[in-house]
Amino acid sequence: MLEEAGFVVAGEAADGSEALAEYRRLIPDIVLLDVQLPDTDGFLVAERLAQSADPPAVVLISSRDPTSYGDRVAATPARGFIAKIDLTGAALSELVG
Repeated sequence: MLEEAGFVVAGEAADGSEALAEYRRLIPDIVLLDVQLPDTDGFLVAERLAQSADPPAVVLISSRDPTSYGDRVAATPARGFIAKIDLTGAALSELVG
């Protein structure tokens, strides 16, 4: 779906540790990051990515509504949040411009 909208999917990760390693290996412009990961949560990974020398645009996704996470969505350094049901190339483009 994202590739059809013109995005290049450069890599995938199964958990937060792998996501950080893949970021260091690939240095993508955008990281689409699930909030619920097996080893940590996406909020913590987003904070780590924001500390990078040239941080990517991080967009958090979840099967849950953003209100389920309280103030954490507003406090995150991520560019934004998209519920998985609303995830489209157009929605991602709106956040990362």
